This record gives sequence, structure tokens and C-alpha cells, in this order.
Amino acid sequence: MNAFAKPDMHGALAWPFFEDRHRELSVGIEAWASTHLRDQKYDDVDATCRHLVRALGEAGWLKYGVGGVAYGGHGDTIDTRAVCLLRETLAKHSGLADFALAMQGLGSGAISLAGTHEQKQRYLPHVASGTAIAAFALSEPEAGSDVAAMALPARIDGDAYVLDGEKTWISNGGIADFYVVFARTGEAPGARGISAFVVDADTPGLEIAERIDVIAPHPLARLRFTGARVPRGQILGTPGEGFKIAMRTLDIFRTSVAAAALGFARHAMEAGLERAASRKMFGQTLGDFQLTQAKLAQMALTIDSSALLVYRAAWLRDQGESVTREAAMAKWHASEGAQQVIDAAVQLWGGMGVQSGTAVEMLYREIRALRIYEGATEVQQLIVGRDVLKAHALESASRKPTP
Repeated sequence: MNAFAKPDMHGALAWPFFEDRHRELSVGIEAWASTHLRDQKYDDVDATCRHLVRALGEAGWLKYGVGGVAYGGHGDTIDTRAVCLLRETLAKHSGLADFALAMQGLGSGAISLAGTHEQKQRYLPHVASGTAIAAFALSEPEAGSDVAAMALPARIDGDAYVLDGEKTWISNGGIADFYVVFARTGEAPGARGISAFVVDADTPGLEIAERIDVIAPHPLARLRFTGARVPRGQILGTPGEGFKIAMRTLDIFRTSVAAAALGFARHAMEAGLERAASRKMFGQTLGDFQLTQAKLAQMALTIDSSALLVYRAAWLRDQGESVTREAAMAKWHASEGAQQVIDAAVQLWGGMGVQSGTAVEMLYREIRALRIYEGATEVQQLIVGRDVLKAHALESASRKPTP
């Protein structure tokens, strides 16, 4: 029997976080993934990603990451729980399929949030259908976690902004049809002087300076802008609003990163259970040893606690609440927890666990990046810590007697 035949996520779909439409979605994406994501080969990562984007679009899954029914989206707002369910299931079956879906949403999220009608009409239907690949260009060589430190300038010249500089670690770099690029327009110091632009991949002056290889195959690149002219009409929102747009975009999709980590952990748990139940040693199975049972128990506890944090954050955002703290907690716990679960699965598989191409070995490489991208664990800790202190200060102030 297929280890992933049950789409109920070990009973999680019965939790009050979900509605019937989410349960139906989970069953649908599980059935699709079980059929379409078998025996994938990653010999040509770019071609595989293009194929996956098109397949996900044709199946209707990409529309959940696009805001606005009029622009190809599933709803007028992005359903965070739906995106998380999709990412959890896809990650359980294929890290690259999860990446393909996630980057369509992240790469176009700023357009969904702040684009004009014309901008949405031009780009979003193609994102939802999988006929155009999106990318989110935020990081720079000296500005990763510290987004406000970005230096790429965008100066006004007539009817255009001119960009000169670099972006790096850009997912879908080299295969994207357009990039949402954040650049410094200088309205104010720091974060208040950043604007967002939609830059088509064929813009003169934009080139792929380097393709970046990482331990888990994904299309990544360093972009170079040399006198690249971007029409003023390609700015998202108003000048100086780029940092806020970036943070709002990340707030939507950061929780879904945690969901992807949860999917990886679930896959590792199934692999660990399979090994524990079948591996014969010293006249019994590996699972008969108390040390193995303790390890499996810790893996199960980590997965369930991660799931609760992920879907609490997703549910709260879908209720219109600010989830900066909750999303940071979910991303922090789920990504670090998945690393522990996967490491335990590798240990259970012994020598085969580090053999190239085995499921747990591939998961071991896949999970490592999730502890870094869209805010490293240390950044999530700072977010939570500062928010806790802020809440304490507000509570203390409210208890002081009025003179």
C-alpha cells in the first residue's frame, strides 16, 4: 500500500482550522501528486521546473497563490490555509514541485497585493495558468536577512527608472519570464526608500550573471542590471512603498514555507516507520527496540506540534489577523523540527540513509535551505522575541494607574 494513500494528514484535517473546501482540496492534491509526481528525474532542473509549472497550472493548483478571481485566482484574496495544504502535500511527494508552486505565488504576490488593474491583468492570469514563470528578486550580495540594507539603485530618467547593480540567490533566476525587483529609489533612508518594480526578463540591460548550484537542485541565479530601463508604469504601489510590499508578501508565504517543511517531515516519518517495521536485526525488528520507539515518538511529537503552529498561523491570517509572530514561530519550529525528523530518519536507515538518491538522503538535502530562506531561523527568533517584549511593554503600560 502506498504510504501516502491516506490524505487525512493523520487526522489533522478534522481540526477546526479547516473547512470542508480545504478537506476536499487536500484529497484532490494528494490524488494528483500520487499520479503525476512519481519517479521524477532531475537531470535537467530547468526543464523539469518549466514542466512542473505548466502541469500545476493546467491542473488548477497555481490559482490558489494568485489574488483575484478576475485575474485567474481561486478567490479575491489568497487563502493561506489552501496554499499551506498544497505545499505540504507537494513537498511530501517532490521538493521541486513544491518549489515550482511556491515561487509562482511568492514571485507574483506583490502584484496581487499592490498591482494596478493593468499590471494584474498583464501578469497574473499567466502565473495562474502556468504559462509564465514568476520570480521574487529581493536579496543582494550584502543584503540578505537585513533587507533594508539593499543597495541596488533605481534612478529616474525621463519616463523610466534605470537600474544598475545586482541581485543574488534569486529563485527561478534564469527561467523566469518576469521578476518583481526591489530597488532603492531614495525617498527616505533605510526601509522607507525602497520601491518595487515588475521587470520583464527580456529587458535590455538585465542579464543572468551566474547560475548558482546548491545541494538540492533548484534554479537559482545572480542577476546583473546594467543601465536597465524599467518604465515608470512598472512600479508597484507608490515610490518608497517597496519594503512594506515585500514584508506583506513574505507574511503570506512564510507560513507556507513552514508547511513545506512539515511535508518533508511527514515523508521522513513514513520512511522511518517503514524501516523500523521491516528491518530485521538481533532476532527482532528495529522497531521492537525501545530506543527506536523513543526516536519515533519524538518525531511524531515534532510533526504534530509543527502542524498546529502552521495551521494556527494560516487560520489567523485568513481571519484577517496580523500573523507576524505566529508565522515566525511556525517557520522557525517547522523547519528546525523537520531537520531533526529527517536526521532521525537517516539514522534509522543507517548506511542506506546516506546513499545518494535514496528518499531520506534527498530529504536531508532538501530541508537544509528552508532553515535559511525567507528569513533564517535566527531572524524568526528575533521577530518573536521583539514581539513578546513589545506585548509585555503594552500590557505593563495598560496596568499603570491613570494619574
